[in-house]
Amino acid sequence: MPERLIRISIPEQRLMLAAGERPLAVYPVSTARNGVGERRGSGCTPRGWHRIRIKIGAGLPVGTVFVGRRPTGEIYDPELAARYPERDWILTRILWLTGLEPGRNRGGECDTLRRFIYIHGCPDAAPVGVPLSHGCIRMRNRDLLALFEQVIAGDRVLVAD
Repeated sequence: MPERLIRISIPEQRLMLAAGERPLAVYPVSTARNGVGERRGSGCTPRGWHRIRIKIGAGLPVGTVFVGRRPTGEIYDPELAARYPERDWILTRILWLTGLEPGRNRGGECDTLRRFIYIHGCPDAAPVGVPLSHGCIRMRNRDLLALFEQVIAGDRVLVAD
């Protein structure tokens, strides 16, 4: 089976999953409101080559709320959202990324893994297709579930601008 590759296009706000040269699926995403960049604390989405370091959340209900990569026991709903209006919702599943390019997105002040950059779910009412995240790649929960089932830890991810 050809290696799976995730390609995230910042200008198009789109994620494509491919097997070799063959596209398997395309999903809208939301990358960082602050644009692209690799520095810790920037709130930007890091560019370049990455790998999925770990998959988190298999088997948990849709809408599971994560804090610090751990499920809180909460399931996202409008009532919970109203109680915590400033929360950055990380929902359903997490694909935690690690950079592959030393000095660009790996090591020091630009390390994607240490910046806690994920592909993760967001509230269904949240816009996708426009840059609004704090650095991560947000997806609709149903799209993330489909992607999560098709990828494995170690699959490559290219974030391109």
